Amino acid sequence: MKRALLLCVLALPVQAETLADAWRVALERNNALAAVRSQVDAAQADASAARAERWPKLSVDGSYQRFGDAPAFSFPVGGQNFLSPPLVDDNDFYSARARLELPIFTAGRISAGIESAELGARAADSASDSAVQDLKLAVASAYIDVLRAQRSLSAREAQVASLRSLVNDVTVMVEQEAVAKNDLLAAQLTLADAEQDRLHASNRLSLARAQYNRLLGEPLDRLPELAELHAAPSGAVEADSTLNALVTAAVGQRSDLASLDARTRSLDERARSARAAGWPQVSVMADYQYLENQVLDREDFSLIGVGFNWTVFDGGRIRNQAESFASAGRAAGRSRDDLRSRIELEVRQAWLDREEANARVAVTRDAVAQAEENLRVARELYSVGLTTNTVVLDAEALRQKATSNADNAGLDAVLSDIRLERATGGL
Repeated sequence: MKRALLLCVLALPVQAETLADAWRVALERNNALAAVRSQVDAAQADASAARAERWPKLSVDGSYQRFGDAPAFSFPVGGQNFLSPPLVDDNDFYSARARLELPIFTAGRISAGIESAELGARAADSASDSAVQDLKLAVASAYIDVLRAQRSLSAREAQVASLRSLVNDVTVMVEQEAVAKNDLLAAQLTLADAEQDRLHASNRLSLARAQYNRLLGEPLDRLPELAELHAAPSGAVEADSTLNALVTAAVGQRSDLASLDARTRSLDERARSARAAGWPQVSVMADYQYLENQVLDREDFSLIGVGFNWTVFDGGRIRNQAESFASAGRAAGRSRDDLRSRIELEVRQAWLDREEANARVAVTRDAVAQAEENLRVARELYSVGLTTNTVVLDAEALRQKATSNADNAGLDAVLSDIRLERATGGL
């Protein structure tokens, strides 16, 4: 009974792995994406730390000290020296302190720092979204590379099988002295070349699978069963969208462009925060201290006050640090403008590639059937001596090329749709 159940389970068809499945697994396991998401966590923690600068800061410290010989007060009184008891008992003492401090004026240093950190977190979040889309595009490319390699291998195997059949037929014809032995040599040589192409195709398939598995965090030697693709999975880009509309959409929703914009503004705010450090900094404070002694009238003291700090001269450190952030902000702004131009070019290239791929699909739609018929006719004519061996081998090569062109056109059409979705920021 158990054996019959096991056989039934094994007989069930294995569901092919879809591109949506591949994306889901890659987003969960990819280490590069996990690193980017950790950077987002770090940026958010920086923003929380910057906001905490507004809150009071409470610090506590304490110490234990021992003198070699405890000091005492000595001062003249009525012509004689008055010597107090030792300041501490047994040459050792304890001290403790609690200090509460709240900034009340920082010339904008804290507010600019908070704005800078929040913009940095926003930039990191946008960069994470861009990394997700880049990973999905890489997985899609690897997925299609596996399909392409599988089709190429199948086509090479079919070519080898056809040429072996041709070699067998020519061998019989040579034995019957119907054709020259040179025809057999030419067919065998073509078969040997086809065998080499089949081995190359098999190697390319193994490499394509390894690259695909690596992106998904799977063992490199896994043999995935992939579902065929006939259209882009999401279909976010309308087929009749104009190029100008796609460029406008890309500029508005590309997360990497938003990331650079936020980074530019973050650096500008950091420069403002650095400049503010050169202005007066005012804070209020409350302090409690405990000092063990046997001379003063008490051992604990408390006070409140206002603290004032103004760095009048620091050798240009604050000024140069602010200029450093400002220069980095200008550089990020230039990079943002350059990226916008590259995005426009990327959208244009992806759109043109899609147009070309769709046109190739239409051109190659009937080519395979025509090439198959051409090969069939050539072999029939050759078998009755109405054409030469060269015509048959040329027909075989034409069939192989037509099959390859059709496979590549269909897969390129799907990949161009996915690339266009990535270029517009909608993947």
